[in-house]
Amino acid sequence: MKRTPLIAGNWKMYKTGTEAVETATTLARLCSDIKDTEVMIAPTFLSLPLVAASLEDTNIKIGAQNLYFEKQGAFTGEVSADMIKAAGAQYVIIGHSERRLYFRETDTSVCRKIKAAVEVGLKPILCIGESETQRNEEKTFSVLDKQVSDGLKGFGLDDLAHLVLAYEPVWAIGTGKTAGVDQVMQVHQHLRSLLEKLFSKDFSDQTRILYGGSVNPENAKNLMDIEDVDGALVGGASLDADKFINIIKYNK
Repeated sequence: MKRTPLIAGNWKMYKTGTEAVETATTLARLCSDIKDTEVMIAPTFLSLPLVAASLEDTNIKIGAQNLYFEKQGAFTGEVSADMIKAAGAQYVIIGHSERRLYFRETDTSVCRKIKAAVEVGLKPILCIGESETQRNEEKTFSVLDKQVSDGLKGFGLDDLAHLVLAYEPVWAIGTGKTAGVDQVMQVHQHLRSLLEKLFSKDFSDQTRILYGGSVNPENAKNLMDIEDVDGALVGGASLDADKFINIIKYNK
């Protein structure tokens, strides 16, 4: 089954509103002829509505980097799914390893966040990945199995029609290290089989599974040519429009 590739840029805690709009505008110009690949960028919460406004009538989608699972209330500093959608986002990144590490997010809280996203029509990008210690101890598959099964617990097929999985080995994020072709192939095949086991073959076939972890213009084509890799979640290399476009156009 052919799945439309998704190249997503996670801008993390970089760029003021002015800088974000400038980069987004440049990227939109560079992407004006892109038809066979979906492109998404996730700026900070403060920049999100500014970037969304600057990208109206372009082919670039907008995402948020996180959300809170409650609809509203006395939760100082948090942002709800409704607020994110109203600001112009279509996607939301959930469970990124930096959120799990620095902010103690768990599979349980990730599941609640996915539920909140789905309820308002945001498309969740569920991030999963093992640490270097876990890989060395040959626990990669068991770690991923738990993150996926617990993160998606209680959902039906209709709830997850727009789910995207993003496999990001923690040891490769921002380190310059990239998983080898065979490693990526094995993990993505495993994840495809896991989705079939948990839900159905049709669901597994239609769900996009991205790779993330030090993706750059030099290694993008080798990674994207792997069967069962349906795009990339890109960090640092997405901050520069000229670099990011060379990842987006990996097939050109």
